[in-house]
Amino acid sequence: MTTLVMPGRLLGAAALLAAWIGAAALVAAVVAPSAFAVLPTRALADALLGRVLPVVFVAGLLVGLGAAALGWYAAPAFARTRLVLPIVAAALCAGAQFGVGPRIQRVRAQIGPSVEALAPTDPLRREFGRLHGVSVALMGAGMLAAGAALVLTGVAATRGR
Repeated sequence: MTTLVMPGRLLGAAALLAAWIGAAALVAAVVAPSAFAVLPTRALADALLGRVLPVVFVAGLLVGLGAAALGWYAAPAFARTRLVLPIVAAALCAGAQFGVGPRIQRVRAQIGPSVEALAPTDPLRREFGRLHGVSVALMGAGMLAAGAALVLTGVAATRGR
C-alpha cells in the first residue's frame, strides 16, 4: 500500500481543485435542478442561478490560476500538463463568465420575464437555449480539465516521493 504524502504546493493545488470541482458539481447536480423543481416560477430559478453561477465561474478562474501557480515549482512528474490543465479550466470559466454570461443577460433582457412565454421557434428563445448550452458545456469542460489536473497532481505526488 502506498502512502500519499504530498509536498505543500501539490497539496495546495489539489485542495483548490478538489474544492472547486465539488462546488461546481454541487451546483450542477443539486442546486440547479432543485431551483427549477422547488421555486414557483422558472424566472425565479433563473434569477437564483444567475447569482450563483458567476461565483462558481469566477472561483474556477481563480482556482485554475492558483493551482497552476502552486504547481509551477512542484514535483516534475507531468509538470507541463499539470500546469496547462488548470489554466484551461480557468480559461473555460472566464469564457463562460465574461463571454457567454453577458450575452445571456442581453438576450434575457430582450425576452422579458419568461422564456417559456415565447414560442419554441422564436429566435430569442433559440438563442437563449444555444447560449445556455454553451455555458453548460464550458462549465463541464472546465470541471473535466480540473479533474484531470487533480488526478495528475495526485500521481505526481506519489512519483515525486
